[in-house]
Amino acid sequence: EDRFVFSSEVLFSVGSANLGSRGKTEISKVADIINQIADEIPTGIDWILRVDGHTDRIPFSGIGKDYKDNWELSQARALSVLRFLRDEVDIPANRLAAAGFGQYQPIDKRDTPEAYKTNRRIELKFTEK
Repeated sequence: EDRFVFSSEVLFSVGSANLGSRGKTEISKVADIINQIADEIPTGIDWILRVDGHTDRIPFSGIGKDYKDNWELSQARALSVLRFLRDEVDIPANRLAAAGFGQYQPIDKRDTPEAYKTNRRIELKFTEK
C-alpha cells in the first residue's frame, strides 16, 4: 500500500520509546526501499516521510514513568524512529516529520488483545508537504 507498518512490540519494550536493537534492524531493512523511493520522486514534488506513532486504548500504566499518557508515548516513539532515520539512515531532516496519534486512530476498534496489538504500531508514509 502507501505505507510501511511496524508493530510496536517489534520496535520497543513496553512503555518505552527507546528504539531497541531488533527495531533498528527492522527499520534498517526498509531503509534501502525508502531511499530508493525517495530517489524516484520527481524533483517538483516537495515530499516528506511522516513517522506516525499509534497506541492501543488501554490507559497508560505509568510503566517507564516518562510519559503522561498514550498520546505522549506515541509521539516519543515516532520521534525516536525519526531520529534513527535521520542519524543512521541519513534521510535529510527536512524530509522527516513525526506525529503521535495515541489511541485515536485505531485500525481495529474491537476490545480484544489482537485488536490492541494491531493498533500499537509505527507507520512510515510518504506524503507531500
